[in-house]
Amino acid sequence: MESDVIVVGGGVVGLTTAVTLAERGLRVRVWSRDEVTATTSAVAGALWWPYRIEPVAEAGARALASLRVYGELAGDPGRTGVRWVDGVHADTVLDGLGAWAREVPGLRQLPAEEVPGPYEVGLAARLPLIDMPVHLMWLRGRFEAAGGVVERRVVSGFGEAAARARVVVDCTGAAARELVPDPAVRPVRGQLVLVENPGIEEWFTSADAGSSETTNFFPQPGRLVLGGTAEEGDERLVPDPATAAAIVARCARVRPEIAGARVLGHRVGLRPARLGGVRIEAVPLPGGGRLVHHYGHGGAGVTVSWGCAERAAELVEA
Repeated sequence: MESDVIVVGGGVVGLTTAVTLAERGLRVRVWSRDEVTATTSAVAGALWWPYRIEPVAEAGARALASLRVYGELAGDPGRTGVRWVDGVHADTVLDGLGAWAREVPGLRQLPAEEVPGPYEVGLAARLPLIDMPVHLMWLRGRFEAAGGVVERRVVSGFGEAAARARVVVDCTGAAARELVPDPAVRPVRGQLVLVENPGIEEWFTSADAGSSETTNFFPQPGRLVLGGTAEEGDERLVPDPATAAAIVARCARVRPEIAGARVLGHRVGLRPARLGGVRIEAVPLPGGGRLVHHYGHGGAGVTVSWGCAERAAELVEA
């Protein structure tokens, strides 16, 4: 066989898994339908925070494992796209979070008078903020430096990959609904607006996990990313003008200068949520091979990518 492992899917979960495997000495190929900078991962905000992901206990541990890696990568933000940035999580109480929150350095409850916008409670934090187009290209370069190969390829099943590698890793995200097939996969639509940054240096979020609307902005190089939505069952990939206007209006309630910022563009992506949470599971393939499913990361694929990659790698090598 030409490879030990074929990873199907070239987003952040697929590339991080591929890097982890290749750096362990395995011959790895990534099959990706899209260019890495055109995947759903490229649309992400992308702030480290375990948002809309289950099961909570496992997600917290894997998020912390990833936090340690992002902390190291933030030492070279120009190459990796990872920076430490201060910000506020509004409508969030520290005691309402899981045990993982106690291990996030500097995470603290704010006095009501320090919470921006029309909010009464919030947390202050300094967290990794990732410029995803830059980070995805860095991941690809790191993977290729370890001997990996990325190929553009559309798959309709895992049989073709199984004929070319002893292990196939399924990092297909929302596409797993049809490919596996897994009816538990539920795409959750997210829409963003990109505007010229009017001088905002801190990120802000107010994201109720049960709401279809969020209010967040993330200062990225050359732009301010405004969000957002979390629309279950909506698979439209075309930006909605009314939704975009509502996003800008919500963000302007926190920072009024956003209302007059020039719009640079719009982005839409489908978060790969799954009823029952993340699936990292090995199943046998005909002929003695193995298929490792690794999908269902919801709104936290970036946040848990390194921790989940370690678990997937354990199943590959078992």
